[in-house]
Amino acid sequence: MIDSAGVDLVPAETGTALAVRPAVDAYLSEATRARIVESVPTNTRRAYSRQWAAFTDWCDLAGRTALPATPETLAEYVAQLADAGQAPTSIEQAIAAVRTAHRTAGHRGAPDTEAARRVLRGHRRQRAESGGRARQAVPVTIDSLRAMVDTTDPATARGLRDRVALVLGLALMGRRSELVALDLDDVTETDDGLLVLIRASKTDQDAHGVEVAIPHGQHADTDPARLVRAWRAMLAEHGHTTGRLLRSVTRHGRIGSSLSADGLGDLVQAAARRAGLPNPGGYSAHSLRAGGATAAYRAGAPVSTIAAHGRWAPGSPVVLSYVRSVDRWRDNALAGVGL
Repeated sequence: MIDSAGVDLVPAETGTALAVRPAVDAYLSEATRARIVESVPTNTRRAYSRQWAAFTDWCDLAGRTALPATPETLAEYVAQLADAGQAPTSIEQAIAAVRTAHRTAGHRGAPDTEAARRVLRGHRRQRAESGGRARQAVPVTIDSLRAMVDTTDPATARGLRDRVALVLGLALMGRRSELVALDLDDVTETDDGLLVLIRASKTDQDAHGVEVAIPHGQHADTDPARLVRAWRAMLAEHGHTTGRLLRSVTRHGRIGSSLSADGLGDLVQAAARRAGLPNPGGYSAHSLRAGGATAAYRAGAPVSTIAAHGRWAPGSPVVLSYVRSVDRWRDNALAGVGL
C-alpha cells in the first residue's frame, strides 16, 4: 500500500499465494489505513512526501520514469541536487524517500543506490575542498544561558515563557519537537525538582514514554522547577490550566494555544541576539539540546548517563561529537606547554 507521503506502510506481497486468497484478505478499512499512516512521525511523512514530489516532478521534466526508477535516473537526480548546491544531508533524505516509495510500491531493492551514493560522495568531497561544511548549532553554555535569561522580563508573559523554554530546553536536553509537544500535565513538580514525561520521541517511535528527572537549579533565575511553577501560575491567571506548556505570546501579551517548532527556534535566536552573543545566527532550538549535553559532560557526567537523559540511542555519534568538542580542549596536547 502506497501512502501519499511515500512511507512504507504495509509490505507488498509477491508470489502466487495472494491470488488464491479471498479479496477480503487484502482489504484495509479507511480507519485502519489512517492508523497506519499516523504511526509514522508527522515530520517524517511531510519530509518524505516533499522529497518524493520533487523527484517525480524532475522525472516528468526530464522524460524519465519515476516508478520504478533506474539506478541511472537516481544518480542523475542526485547529481542535479548536488549541482543546485543542496546539502548532503538533504540529498541523503531524498535518496531515502525514493527508496521508501519503491519499497512501498513493491519494488523492493530498487533502485540500486550505488551510483547515486558515489555521486553524493564526490559532492561531499567537493564541498569540503571548497570550504563547505555541515552547519552545526552553537551549543548554549551555562554562561550563555544566564546571559540570555537576563534579557527576559519574568514579569511579562513573553519574558517568563522565554525563560521557561530556554532553561527547560537545556535541562531536558530536549528536541524541539519534544519541547513544543509538552502538556501541562506532562510536567510534575516534586521535592527534588521536576519529572517530565516525554510521551514519544525520535528514539521512542512506539510512544512507550519516558520520564526525565530534572533537579532543582542552583540559581533562582535558572531553576527549572521554580520557573515552571511561576509560568503555570501565570497561565492559570489567563485561564489556561490544561493544554500545552509552551505557548505563543503576542507582543501585547496575549497567550495563544501552543508554540510552534519554528517559533521555539526564533525564540532562542532572538535571545542570543539580545544577549550580544557571538554568531547569534548560529543559534537554534537545537542549541539548547547540544548545550545541555556539553555542559553535563564538562561537569563530569558519564556519556551513557547523558545519552539516557537526552534520549539518544546508546553509542550515538551525536553524543560522542559533543564529548569530543569538550575533550579537544580538556585533553589538548598543548595544555601544559606554556606558550
